[in-house]
Amino acid sequence: ATTEIYTLSLHDALPILDLLNHLLIGFENAVTWTNLLYCFVGVTLGTLVGVLPGMGPVATVAMLLPITYALDPSTALIMLAGIYYGAQYGGSTTAILVNIPGEASAVVTCLDGHRLALAGRAGAALGIAAIGSFIAGCFATVVIAAFAEPLTQVAFQFGPREYFSLMVLGLVGAVVLASGSLLKAVGMILIGILLGCVGMDVNSGALRYVFGIDELMDGFDFVALSMGVYGFAEIIRNLDVLGDREAKPVPVGRVLPSKNDLKISAGPITRGTLIGSFLGILPGGGALLSSFASYTLEKKLAGEKANPPFGHGNIRGVAGPESANNAGAQTSFIPMLTLGIPSNAVMALMIGALMLHDIAPGPQVMTNNPSLFWGLIVSMWIGNVFLVILNIPLIGLWVRLLRVPYRLLYPAILVFCAIGVYSINNNPFDIWITIGFGIFGWIVNKLGCECAPLILGFILGPMLEENMRRALLLSRGDLSTFVTGPISGSLLAVSALLLLIVILPAVRSGREKAFAEED
Repeated sequence: ATTEIYTLSLHDALPILDLLNHLLIGFENAVTWTNLLYCFVGVTLGTLVGVLPGMGPVATVAMLLPITYALDPSTALIMLAGIYYGAQYGGSTTAILVNIPGEASAVVTCLDGHRLALAGRAGAALGIAAIGSFIAGCFATVVIAAFAEPLTQVAFQFGPREYFSLMVLGLVGAVVLASGSLLKAVGMILIGILLGCVGMDVNSGALRYVFGIDELMDGFDFVALSMGVYGFAEIIRNLDVLGDREAKPVPVGRVLPSKNDLKISAGPITRGTLIGSFLGILPGGGALLSSFASYTLEKKLAGEKANPPFGHGNIRGVAGPESANNAGAQTSFIPMLTLGIPSNAVMALMIGALMLHDIAPGPQVMTNNPSLFWGLIVSMWIGNVFLVILNIPLIGLWVRLLRVPYRLLYPAILVFCAIGVYSINNNPFDIWITIGFGIFGWIVNKLGCECAPLILGFILGPMLEENMRRALLLSRGDLSTFVTGPISGSLLAVSALLLLIVILPAVRSGREKAFAEED
């Protein structure tokens, strides 16, 4: 009996020992001078673009993709990841001090954060945002480490039909969770899929939609497309919206929150962390949806007895959403790392970075390149430590940066973008493509369309087509193969259910009202 108990306890301990072994591999890779330096550079840049109104992690990651070509793949991913979750920290600074969300997920923080600042409690709000973000980021890193390997093992059971159905679910998720009109989101996804079809067909070698232009034989360059619809389009939009307007931040005051603030915020931070950790995994979810869901929950729990009311400077309206958006930003790496499916635009760019280094995204990354996989996960914890150091003592520096007029920033950004695009293929045609997509991105934004579904369609479209054709070849053209497989059929059923739910009149009106409040 003693031997049996010992065997069982050893068997139960094996997954924990495996996890610790993997984390040690990650530490060996992440804790090198080069990777520590680029992790620090990434989180600093992320904080900076989060602080500066008009910038954002998507545009910044798109701009920096050319630079990563010269870096080691692990170093490149560590830096790009730092930019993404670092921007969630920085976005709260402008939201609280000048009532302008530096990053999309900080929209909700404006509601109570700026009211706290006007009441002379900007420092407390910034301190709670930084503490909540740190706790959420650390917890989300543990979630990634715990669930990465089991999900990867599940992914190895996937064949072409399962991957096809999973990508359909990813695209449906992007449609359901895109702000604004469902029809516009579907339209943007279809445009993205069509753009992904341009170039030479992998199977037949036939040229598709090149219109005699030799430069399009290999399709549109991902860096040129992403930098156009995000980098250039964002600059045009900001010039249109911001003009010469300069931010005028309010005084910060004492940064560290009081014991009472910490006590009040403990519950919202815990709930926000859990909500963000779950919603970040969903396709199309991530930081924005997490922060909005957390704010809604805290408002419901407080009810009419909230003092002060939500929207009038309640610190719980900062603690919950700021924790949720950081947890959501980090757990959105799970589907990208384990399944090769991007859950948002930044994860699509991360997959683009992997492809630049000839690394096929998906479960093979963990088995073929474990130091890259686990090094990235460990770097997230290190990055969160860096971010606390950056965001609490250096608040004064970020406040001074808010006074830099945008008219002085955008020419440097444009030049940087153009050099980056040209350096990939040394081809001036790519710059013209970037300009064209920049104008296109600005136009569709004016029409109320999001570019994130387009990027997801561009990335997933060719993979969707390839897996569909493989599945049909294996089944000899039998379309029922997609619904007869248990995993594939379940994924398609979930996709259909999501679409049916969101089409219901009550759900659709509630969704439109929610996104209207968010705007």
